[in-house]
Amino acid sequence: MIKVFFLIFEPAVAWEKIALARRGFAFICFTNLLPLLLLATAVEGFGLVKWGKWQQAFDKFRAFTPRQVVAFEVLQFVLLLASVFIIALVILRVSQTFHQRQNYLGAFTATVYGLSPFFLIQLLNAAPTMSPWVTWGLGVTLSVWILYQGLPRIMMPDPTHAFGLYLSSAMVVVMTTAIIRLITGLYLMGYIDFDHSWLTRKLGLVLGQ
Repeated sequence: MIKVFFLIFEPAVAWEKIALARRGFAFICFTNLLPLLLLATAVEGFGLVKWGKWQQAFDKFRAFTPRQVVAFEVLQFVLLLASVFIIALVILRVSQTFHQRQNYLGAFTATVYGLSPFFLIQLLNAAPTMSPWVTWGLGVTLSVWILYQGLPRIMMPDPTHAFGLYLSSAMVVVMTTAIIRLITGLYLMGYIDFDHSWLTRKLGLVLGQ
């Protein structure tokens, strides 16, 4: 997890080390992806239970029950985890349109480490007055900038195709994360009600509520 700070402040050096290490799926998932996702959802969930969330449209703070928060954070965790695999797959397909011989592990590596700052910034969502769109904007901007540094080192595209691959990858990252933020953000802002969803009911049974 410490690597995410190196990616933000020393991206060139961090990406070079990542490229040379050539880590596998298990290492990347269990030392970077899953810890960051679990930390972000746990901290945000704690903030929602303890302080609630300011809903500007209704001019009030909304309190969340533990059952509501668990259901919401499980959903968000699943969506974010799925987005990593989807983005990596799309990046791989895009690279292949440029006649690059790449494998999924390379695209997955670039995606996970590229999105690391995005997941880290989500910790700020624990603040009751923090807009989910502000954290999305900050996180996706950092990730797009860091991907610019990392894609050439991990995917090793032909120089004539490098910028095209980067632009395509950046658009995929922005669009995918924006869709997830729209769904989760509308709930936090009070425009969507998950309280009577299938997931909430199931979790309520598990938690004995």
